[in-house]
Amino acid sequence: MSVLLAVVLLGVFVVVSLLLRHSNTGAIFGLSDQIAMMGVGVILAAGSMLFATPRVRADASGIEVRNVLVGRKFAWDEVLSVSFPDGASFARLELPEDEYYGVLAIQAVDRERAVQSVRKLRALHRQAWS
Repeated sequence: MSVLLAVVLLGVFVVVSLLLRHSNTGAIFGLSDQIAMMGVGVILAAGSMLFATPRVRADASGIEVRNVLVGRKFAWDEVLSVSFPDGASFARLELPEDEYYGVLAIQAVDRERAVQSVRKLRALHRQAWS
């Protein structure tokens, strides 16, 4: 989805920038305005690609979650459970004191792959707690 959004954003801004000089709005648009409009498209496309960076790595010692910009590592003894609540968009780690940490790498739109990923994380969690 991030790649598709980036392509659409970039395409729209390129088309708009090319049509700027040919509009009869009374405003005068020059080459610099066209380049700036393409630059805005590139920045927005790059920003939408940030949503393709989430990942999760887990092993017997713990789990490392990187969401859009921030990553965090948890030992399994810090995690009470791995859950995917009904209606939620992504999985989460249940932490002590009613806190949780979202796992954006496992999203509901991934369907069966998300189910398998949560099962694997739960199995690692169970092994660490036993």
